[in-house]
Amino acid sequence: MKFFIDTANLAQIKEAQALGVLDGVTTNPSLMAKEGITGKNNILKHYVDICNLVDGDVSAEVNALDFDGMIKEGEELAELHDQIVVKLPMTKEGVMAAKYFSDKGIKTNVTLVFSAGQALLAAKAGATYVSPFIGRLDDVSTDGLNLIEEIRLIFDNYGYETQILAASVRHTMHIVNCAKIGADVMTGPLSAIYGLLKHPLTDIGLAQFVADFEKGNK
Repeated sequence: MKFFIDTANLAQIKEAQALGVLDGVTTNPSLMAKEGITGKNNILKHYVDICNLVDGDVSAEVNALDFDGMIKEGEELAELHDQIVVKLPMTKEGVMAAKYFSDKGIKTNVTLVFSAGQALLAAKAGATYVSPFIGRLDDVSTDGLNLIEEIRLIFDNYGYETQILAASVRHTMHIVNCAKIGADVMTGPLSAIYGLLKHPLTDIGLAQFVADFEKGNK
């Protein structure tokens, strides 16, 4: 399973990259605003800065809601760097744009997916990634992981190459369960990735090793 970090914070991206397990980055307008990145030129530059930090795909989201606007923005984003993936909303216009970009060999990520039917449409349109938001489904008492299972089954049934990108990952067990189910990618905060490192028995065992070494080498 690929590990993406869901942020626009350059320091966190560098930290995840240094860990040696980072495969890409996802961003959105909210994450850009959180980092104080505003204004078209600043946002475009920030995308390039992110691409220069990582080796994998970087999802950059369009803001337009109409087809023509999505195409214009998406083409501009794709020209920034060959690692850019054009992020599109799960709407009629977004699906049409996904098909347009797919035909041109431009990678896409269809986001805000909350049903298997939506994921199926995105795959039919040739999306590179489809992003079901499992955390937001959990927030409304719906099983987000079950959606990943449904999409995995459908994609496997028909051999769709669209990758399932589990988004809105909130914690470490989301990552582990997505890996069990067969999500191709997970994107979440750095804290969730670091959570995979932690186990009390590891800490206890390491402390014992250190203590035994010090006793025998004084």
